Amino acid sequence: MTVPSAAPARNRGGRWIEEWDPEDETFWREKGARIARRNLLLSVLCEHIGFSVWTLWSVMVLFMGPEYGLTPADKFLLTSVVTLVGAVVRVPYTYAVAVFGGRNWTIVSACLLLVPTVAAFVVMEPGTSFTTFLLVGLLAGVGGGNFASSMTNINAFFPLRRKGWALGLNAGGGNLGVPVVQLVALAIIGAHGGPRVLLGVYIPLVLLAAALAAVHMDNIASVRNDTGAARDAVKDAHTWIMAFLYTGTFGSFIGYGFAFGQVLQSEFGRTPLQAAGVTFVGPLLGSLIRPVGGRLADRYGGARITLWNFVAMAGATGAVVAASVQRSLPLFTAAFIALFVLTGLGNGSTYKMIPGIFQAKAVARGLRGEEASSYGRRLSGASMGLIGAVGALGGVGINLALRQSFLTRGSGTGAFVAFLAFYGLCFAVTWTVYLRGTAPRSRTVAAAEPQPGPAYAEV
Repeated sequence: MTVPSAAPARNRGGRWIEEWDPEDETFWREKGARIARRNLLLSVLCEHIGFSVWTLWSVMVLFMGPEYGLTPADKFLLTSVVTLVGAVVRVPYTYAVAVFGGRNWTIVSACLLLVPTVAAFVVMEPGTSFTTFLLVGLLAGVGGGNFASSMTNINAFFPLRRKGWALGLNAGGGNLGVPVVQLVALAIIGAHGGPRVLLGVYIPLVLLAAALAAVHMDNIASVRNDTGAARDAVKDAHTWIMAFLYTGTFGSFIGYGFAFGQVLQSEFGRTPLQAAGVTFVGPLLGSLIRPVGGRLADRYGGARITLWNFVAMAGATGAVVAASVQRSLPLFTAAFIALFVLTGLGNGSTYKMIPGIFQAKAVARGLRGEEASSYGRRLSGASMGLIGAVGALGGVGINLALRQSFLTRGSGTGAFVAFLAFYGLCFAVTWTVYLRGTAPRSRTVAAAEPQPGPAYAEV
């Protein structure tokens, strides 16, 4: 919904960049790359802290023992509402970049993380009602919004040829907030015995992230909210198709990030420390490999990487189902970690597809050069917030499905069978829309080249 505009921007002073053209190779080499990388680094830090605050409750519920009076179903519901708010706020966060500036909104969004952190610190004790925990958990959802504003901001800084790497690195560094908060919890709560100490650690980290953003980040003055682009993106079928596919990749990542430890506790009888000692591994590997997914998509085409990634995700989920039926903890853990890795790989490849799709549509309309690039940036920027929001709702679905499966069957097997079927559907959609009817071609073909019919094999 935010796109670089050709309209002149008035000089506002401060850390505003008035002229920005990353597609110009001379500009990029002499000036743009250095600025873009500096903003990327700080964006990763702030988004990382946001993810950690968003997923705090996935860790804290593991250490909320019988004295807190919460059932496994209560805990799944609590993490579901946290995920839900994080998905919903992604839409307004996307608009905020153009309204306030990327740097300015990064500062604001970082400071907003103090609200859920301090509130949880106040209420985190036995005897607090489940309703209070739900309300405070809702506040933590603001951490999920940081992803949308960060991705929209970084999308404007980098040229199309480097977006897969840049967006993958930005998102992967942010996603690392999930395993990092689990590791920190393992060290701190394991040593001190309560979730409140963990919350106290993150309060100064939030302030540090906001201060660094204020000192070192920049706003791009030409980035504007384009309501026409937003309407066009909403009407474009590819926005919703990609939102569906992103539900299968990122929705799985964040949903499993919230649920993995609870499944280990509820189905395999792991203690809080035993569960926390394992749960960080999957999100860590899934986060680290996300830039690799973007890089592979840059080279071989996002649709191809995404297609075969869904095949692998279905295979890993099949192994999870088998392990759940057999009550095999080693197989379950290994398969679940493999599934995390594949969600991270797919996160990178699906997000790379978005600018490629709209660039290909521009070329198919007869546009060339900067005109085509401008059209592609306009619609891809407009669609990213919506795709990110809908995709994150997959995490809500995963936690609700697991809650229902445990209530009705006493295990997560039923939910995992449903997830397996869903990945099969994602495979079918990817092949039908973006690869059907295309012949194999050289990997050097430009990512935005239009294909026969409705498909874009290299997006």
